[in-house]
Amino acid sequence: MDHQGMIIRPPSEAGSILLQVTLGCSHGKCGFCGAYLEKRFDIKARETWLADIEFAARNCRRQRRVFLCDGDAMILPQSQLVDILTVIRERLPWVTRVGTYANAKSLDRKSDAELRHLRELGLGIVYMGLESGDDEILKAMNKNGDSAFIVAQGRRVKAAGLKLNVTVINGLGGVERSLVHARETARALSAMDPDQIGALSLMLVPGTPLHDRFERGEFVLPDAFTILTEIRELVAGLTLSRGLFLANHASNYLPLKVRLPSGREKALALIDQALVGETALRSEAARRL
Repeated sequence: MDHQGMIIRPPSEAGSILLQVTLGCSHGKCGFCGAYLEKRFDIKARETWLADIEFAARNCRRQRRVFLCDGDAMILPQSQLVDILTVIRERLPWVTRVGTYANAKSLDRKSDAELRHLRELGLGIVYMGLESGDDEILKAMNKNGDSAFIVAQGRRVKAAGLKLNVTVINGLGGVERSLVHARETARALSAMDPDQIGALSLMLVPGTPLHDRFERGEFVLPDAFTILTEIRELVAGLTLSRGLFLANHASNYLPLKVRLPSGREKALALIDQALVGETALRSEAARRL
């Protein structure tokens, strides 16, 4: 398949057919993100992804999910997304779900009816980045839109009948705004009420604006204790109707899988054990982006 550059996908899409229909990210300006530093945003030619689907039709009959790469396939015009999903349905009829990353800007460009149409054609889950519910942090990180805008787009995803997975980054407020970041992120997530939350812990990437700030002494990177305290505050403050909190990304010091609201107290107890040294943490050497 025509996979150009490093392919980024959610942990839950590890077994999916990775269909790269765009390159890079349509925003590409977030201060913390080094995922697509080597790629300029572009839309791949129809004949390229058609050939990849034909490859999957011959060789990927055991894989029942497709993930559309790169960072924001939702930015594609509606007609192109409809074309892609229609071909997937025709050529890969055993596929039960298609997923994609999306940002608030690309979702805002889709009407409610268009989002519902994409669901009808097989799109099943949207992964979007909130990163923080604190508007001061979002502005400092050059995120596209404030928390209210991002929350509104996430709610539209759910209203369209799509599953919603929202990513947050623990440590993004540095030491100074750590607890504010946790509390405001819990507030925003509770308003979105996603099906899944994917929690990462900040790792600085050379070449990004945030790394440059760190090098100049303008950003203090939280240590493991501070990030665990932040995660505890976040989990304690979440009020979801029903959802899964996942901190199973390799960047996290303490892997967590929490069914909310039923598993909250057990998760808080596990975090408390880690905070007093009774549970081993992942070493810095073992953490990965």
